[in-house]
Amino acid sequence: MDFENSKELFIQGVTLDGKTFRPSDWAERLAGVMSRFRPGGPQPGCHLGYSPWCIPTTMSGIKCVVLRSALREHEPMAWDFVLNFARDNHLQVVEACLLPDEQK
Repeated sequence: MDFENSKELFIQGVTLDGKTFRPSDWAERLAGVMSRFRPGGPQPGCHLGYSPWCIPTTMSGIKCVVLRSALREHEPMAWDFVLNFARDNHLQVVEACLLPDEQK
């Protein structure tokens, strides 16, 4: 799948065949590796927090990484690294979409 025009992606901790990806802290590890990629470049102590462009989270009980397109714009090789990680490990990747506000 081509994510060239995507603004935000969710890399889910579930393989294409539906198995839970291990190790259980994979999202934190991946985001930790990407922590130096941030607005303004690496800063002293940046390894102590996650990049706003690659954030680990849990959605509906599934570990995920939220990947923002600003990473692709700032450092295309880092973007490719994350997507290649997902591809090499057969992880599900979905494009984020904004839902319209609920009408009241």
